[in-house]
Amino acid sequence: MTNESNSDEKSDHQLVRNICILAHVDHGKTTLADHLIASYGGGVLHPKQAGKLRFMDYLDEEQRRAITMKSSSIALQFKDYFINLIDSPGHMDFCSEVSTAARLSDGALVLVDAVEGVHIQTHAVLRQAWIEKLTPCLVLNKVDRLICELRLSPMEAYNRLLRIIHEVNSIVSAYKSEKYLSDVDSMLSVVPSSDAGEENYEFVEDDEEDTFQPQKGNVVFACALDGWGFGIYDFAEFYASKLGASSAALQRALWGPWYFNAKTKMIVGKKGISNTAKARPMFVQLILEPLWQVYQTALEADADRGVLEKVIKSFNLSIPSRELQNKDPKAVLQAVMSRWLPLSDTILSMVVKCMPDPVAAQSFRISRLLPKRDSTENGDSSDVLCEAELVRKSVEACDSSPTAPWDSGECFLAFARIFSGILFAGQRVFVLSALYDPLKVESKQKHIQEAELQSLYLMMGQGLKPVASATAGNIVAIRGLGQQILKSATLSSTINAWPFSSMVFQVSPTLKVAIEPSDPADMGALMKGLRLLNRADPFVEVSVSARGEHVLAAAGEVHLERCVNDLKERFAKVSLEVSPPLVSYKETIEGDMTNNPLENMKLFSGISDYVEKTTPNGRCVVRVQVMKLPAPLTKLLEESSELLGDIIGGKSGQALKSLETSRGSIVEDENPIEALKKRMMDAIERNTDTDSDRVEKYRIMWRKFFKRIWALGPRQVGPNILITPDTGKNMEGSVLLRGFPYVSDRLGFRDSVDSNDAPTESSSSSSPIADETLLREVESLESSVLSGFQIATSSGPLCDEPMWGLAFVIEAFVSPQPSEDNFSTHQPEQYGVFTGQVMTAVKDACRAAVLQNKPRLVEALYFCELNTPTEYLGSMYAVLARRRARVLKEEMQEGSSLFTVHAYVPVAESFGFADELRRWTSGASSALLVFSHWETLSEDPFFVPKTEDEIEEFGDGSSVPQNTARKLIDAVRRRKGLPVEEKVVQHATKQRTLARKV
Repeated sequence: MTNESNSDEKSDHQLVRNICILAHVDHGKTTLADHLIASYGGGVLHPKQAGKLRFMDYLDEEQRRAITMKSSSIALQFKDYFINLIDSPGHMDFCSEVSTAARLSDGALVLVDAVEGVHIQTHAVLRQAWIEKLTPCLVLNKVDRLICELRLSPMEAYNRLLRIIHEVNSIVSAYKSEKYLSDVDSMLSVVPSSDAGEENYEFVEDDEEDTFQPQKGNVVFACALDGWGFGIYDFAEFYASKLGASSAALQRALWGPWYFNAKTKMIVGKKGISNTAKARPMFVQLILEPLWQVYQTALEADADRGVLEKVIKSFNLSIPSRELQNKDPKAVLQAVMSRWLPLSDTILSMVVKCMPDPVAAQSFRISRLLPKRDSTENGDSSDVLCEAELVRKSVEACDSSPTAPWDSGECFLAFARIFSGILFAGQRVFVLSALYDPLKVESKQKHIQEAELQSLYLMMGQGLKPVASATAGNIVAIRGLGQQILKSATLSSTINAWPFSSMVFQVSPTLKVAIEPSDPADMGALMKGLRLLNRADPFVEVSVSARGEHVLAAAGEVHLERCVNDLKERFAKVSLEVSPPLVSYKETIEGDMTNNPLENMKLFSGISDYVEKTTPNGRCVVRVQVMKLPAPLTKLLEESSELLGDIIGGKSGQALKSLETSRGSIVEDENPIEALKKRMMDAIERNTDTDSDRVEKYRIMWRKFFKRIWALGPRQVGPNILITPDTGKNMEGSVLLRGFPYVSDRLGFRDSVDSNDAPTESSSSSSPIADETLLREVESLESSVLSGFQIATSSGPLCDEPMWGLAFVIEAFVSPQPSEDNFSTHQPEQYGVFTGQVMTAVKDACRAAVLQNKPRLVEALYFCELNTPTEYLGSMYAVLARRRARVLKEEMQEGSSLFTVHAYVPVAESFGFADELRRWTSGASSALLVFSHWETLSEDPFFVPKTEDEIEEFGDGSSVPQNTARKLIDAVRRRKGLPVEEKVVQHATKQRTLARKV
């Protein structure tokens, strides 16, 4: 393809398609891509090499491991169409690459293995396609395994394929119903209009229809390795002339419970057939049975070759005789099948027919790419808003006139999709970060840069083809933006444009290691390498810990290994020392809110159980109470941290974007603050018992608490709540620091009556001796209490890890300064600044309150999906037992000897898990780990025998073995350099030698 022909082809949007291939690991994405490239990639790959070469896996590490690690793009020319194909990884560790591929595409080919069926990553990629509003098509790959491995009959194979399609449809319909329910909620919350009603009716109509239906043409049955595939329409056209029926009628009848009556030459339903036991659906009779016959004829040594000759003659196939006389039966089979049912033509015909061109796709995806913003803040920025709206309309229309303002979104190392306008080499552009706001002056200084596009390339898998310009709807590589873009950005020709909404990642980086160079002199090279790696990988997080270590966070072991290799060989080019994995924990207290939540709340609102600390100068007494939050509320606060940050920071426009991201669906009319309030109340009610009277009391009590939320922590957005103290309490001769419920105010929990208490009145006194000076001083100490709370929640008492799911009430009583002159003059020098003393007292009191209320450690758990043959089940369970895993379920895969086992594995125990599993099961088992949730360890780290049974079992406690929680705490404390209580001398009474005397 020359540059001229490219630009001619691409000028017509109707002839462009941008697609990505998504699937679970090892379901055949790269093999499928190989066949598409061999047929329509301009001769870069020979058809005989397709499926063996793995053309898109161009990294040495990818070829060595035989898995895809990087998304890569290639341009294909199919008939008059120009197709940009992106191959993406299937391993959970590289899900960020899937997010990137999905953002740059308009349609997705979702592959599912016909033997293994739907797996955990299939759910993830379907959700990603749904979030990014892609048009999906389904490819059921490895159909040949049903014939050769499982040896199923055509009828059994049909039932299996039917079940897989039904399962995939049920996953997509679950996402649709989530969107539908949120639409209904938002409609009920506003006055219904006639337009809204009609729109909702249309949505219901659409929702009733399954997404993937072979008769609609968006499902293909394939074997990528042998290079064949077919859709229903391929056979419908062939049988139309033979059966004397229209191809449209046959296309509807070749899938589902339709039967062909040979006597009457009629297509009938199940009721119209006489012998139901022997009847076979038309899909089985007319499609699968001929396929099975061809396979059995080709692969069985003594079979009659007449069937092959019949197929060759019927379909006028031209196959060289030397290929038919090949001694290898598999080669003969591939020669016949790839010419009878060519995979590339089938797949690309489906892409052209079922997937939208950029114009249609962008008008559908615009609400996800550039959500509408509320613009009531500034009245003087109408010009900016008009231009920003013009940009949005250009993107929606995929305008490629040279004057159209243009945006290209989500660059990953200059891997870019042009959404509107034309891009030229040498052009100067504005690079907008995700935080850019065209209405704010300070945003224009911080979040925008100007850059020059040095050159543009068409991506051809391993190679690049220079082009002078590119129009809207195309995917290109750009050189010259290395310094301006960190991970992703929006490029625009105008500064008056909103950046594209952020990409959604299915998991977060949980595996952390500390990295340092073997030679300290190479520290500069390492820092430069880390900067480059951080820019190159959208998912890596690079940070410096409190101890000064360079910490690298990755999604999993495979991802981490690739990052370390990239650092050593490409970016830093120095020898590195990598620490054992740094596992994150959280700290909480024991307290099951499900048993008797009301009693716990009453204790909390009472004054009985508190910890008291006094500042060194004796002027401030701090009392702290702590209670465990209900688990659903804790989870909600943690998931909504980004949204809460925007609301508390006053960015309601960005809050809507955060809400979309967290829920994965666009609800344009819904107020994000109202939605969060409703979800918080729902989280509370999910935890109550059936007694309606108690439920109402419980709800009222929580409503009162929600009106008193002073702050969240750690980092102002965490899952811990600080509640303002009860104003009725006082201490003789002191003033209570009341605080002000800022968070409740922002979330709208306080009504107009509550809001009359202005923040200036936040400190009042019941004591007659309180003067104006003392009140002002008490007001100034508010920030000290908040800082103390933030420090305490970011490092708990067990091992300096963040606290999780706790509610604190902090009462600070401040007394007047003593009147003695000599005492007051020496006081600051003696004890330090008073604000610092208050901060330290609050921090110590919070930590002491946690220790007093049965502290517990919280650890992260992976959800683990394992596939194991029956003979290795025992070995697999032995590995799981050593890793403290909890098995959830096990089930046998129908028609195979494989077991699928689901389990929870602690993150701390997961390192080396896959290697150990392979070693113990001789490579027969495979495991996939994905982060699931946080769970409290029930063991008491400070266990001391108290009951008679415990004393009988453990004695006085001196010989109690350390439990798991204590071991984990000690390991973290040792790593952080904190003091650890442990026996230095294990056996002091007798001399021990290394000799083993029997």
